[in-house]
Amino acid sequence: MAKVYTSSVVNAPAAKVWARVRDFNGLPTWHPGIAESRIENGEPADKIGCIRDFRLRNGDRIREQLLGLSDFDMFCTYSILESPMGVENYVATLRLTPVTDGQRTFLEWSAEFDCAPEREAELVGNIGNGVFQGGFDALKRQFGG
Repeated sequence: MAKVYTSSVVNAPAAKVWARVRDFNGLPTWHPGIAESRIENGEPADKIGCIRDFRLRNGDRIREQLLGLSDFDMFCTYSILESPMGVENYVATLRLTPVTDGQRTFLEWSAEFDCAPEREAELVGNIGNGVFQGGFDALKRQFGG
């Protein structure tokens, strides 16, 4: 099983960052790689089990299901249902932790998945550096840090 872990710090209070990222349908508002997103069947974006169907800027389509969401612990966990990436059993968690020294936020984004062994290094790099770090960098720009 492949594992990806990426972390960063944003110079903004965790509550403000969480307000931006907690919307399971809100990726296009903060992640530069996402063109559009919708929640299937008109369900609320914070309903466990809801499915988001989104398109990347390159046109690829991905469907993901919300598995867990906690406003208290500031995390969301989701799985990929359909993707052109060639991953299976993909489960990821985005977690925020307050850094009380300076009112900053520690962000962690991790994933585990199965894939063809010859593609593991490529996928881990693309997900960790492109998707996860790309999202963190965008949040740092949006929050001025």
